[in-house]
Amino acid sequence: MFRVKTFLPENISCLAYDRGMDLAPDLGCTSRAGLNWLLHRVAQKLGTVAQEAAVRHGITTRGQIVLTALASEEFQRTQLALGHALGVDKTTLTAELDRLERAGLIVRKPDPNDRRVRVPVITEQGRAVQGAVEALHVQVEREFTAGLAPEEAHTLRVLLERLIETGHGPDSGSCL
Repeated sequence: MFRVKTFLPENISCLAYDRGMDLAPDLGCTSRAGLNWLLHRVAQKLGTVAQEAAVRHGITTRGQIVLTALASEEFQRTQLALGHALGVDKTTLTAELDRLERAGLIVRKPDPNDRRVRVPVITEQGRAVQGAVEALHVQVEREFTAGLAPEEAHTLRVLLERLIETGHGPDSGSCL
């Protein structure tokens, strides 16, 4: 059973086992803050502000991630391949693509190799929205990491990317 505890003097709220097990001794945490909780709280705080930035342009953070992937593709991907690359399940991705298509931000074209398969393609309007939201997200990230030295912010990004690539655990369901 987990419960939320506040440990002073660190003034960090964290999850801890009722039995008092130290969840993160290798992180040097005397507050018993587990990595899962820490990552969740960072995602929660950053995600809220990022979502507000996306909504200003009529999309969601998920929509922005999809548009960014489509804008940066040097080759076209099927919906299935796009979902796999983004860690988004088929149902969630289809619903997001439907929203983006209704807004005129993407079109879905038949795959030249298999006309039953659809390939999402970003429109010029989609590129404009993606660029505007990306600029806001860069600003949000800078403000969010303002308390870190530039090298620390870079190291944080590198370590998070490595954890995504090498971390154990299922890669199922939607990450967004």
